[in-house]
Amino acid sequence: MVQFQERKMSPPSQPHVVWELLPEDFILPDDPVESIIQPLLAAALTEALDLAGLITATMMIATNIALSSNIDGKTVVKAPDWYLVSNVTPTDIGTIRRSYTPHREGEIPAVVMEFLSDTDGGEYSVRPHPPFGKMWFYEKILQVPIYVIFEPNYGFLEVRQLNSEGNYQIQPLDENGRFYFECLHLYLGVWQGQRLGQNASWLRWWDQQGKLLYWGSELIQQEKQRTEQERQRADNAELELVKLRQLLQESGLNLPDSEL
Repeated sequence: MVQFQERKMSPPSQPHVVWELLPEDFILPDDPVESIIQPLLAAALTEALDLAGLITATMMIATNIALSSNIDGKTVVKAPDWYLVSNVTPTDIGTIRRSYTPHREGEIPAVVMEFLSDTDGGEYSVRPHPPFGKMWFYEKILQVPIYVIFEPNYGFLEVRQLNSEGNYQIQPLDENGRFYFECLHLYLGVWQGQRLGQNASWLRWWDQQGKLLYWGSELIQQEKQRTEQERQRADNAELELVKLRQLLQESGLNLPDSEL
């Protein structure tokens, strides 16, 4: 009888990670965005935070800016659709970041967001070897605490959070379909409506009292409505004054305007 010897599989080796700045001659990918809604989603998230005065001087919010590291001697970059870093090292005046290296230039991102594409589903990839999957990179290399995936076509929001073992776990949303971010003291959820001519599902922020953080266009519209309401109140007051003057005249009284 032929006997087979059991072959023990050795556990996969841990990647060697070096947090080095992106080489100046490194050519960054120039991939086009996959839909017109993706940059609008990112801009809307940032705009609402800015108008609410919630972006501090130490923060960095970036869209499609490379997160850089060196894994096993190879430079690796991933450019999330949106991410937030709570504390970064300030750059010199006139210097514009073309990439960001955690631990060298500041903290790891507190939140990373990817807007789901219709192509390869790379946002879910846990590929542990080159070119490395996005989810694997965020989870195992960067160890980003919160990873958000949003499917704008169907308004599908999915939030993953690192557990104590360093693995992502899908988090439940509240009764309003929102998730609370401790780092911002805000809720993130899905809102259906129109912005910049696009009727779509949008990611929006709500405060702890459930109040929506507005975009600039909404604040302008609210100011127009307030101005119009004040104008109507003034017109109504003038009309009431005219009616009162007529009643007094009909009663034989003719008071000076200064007494009305």
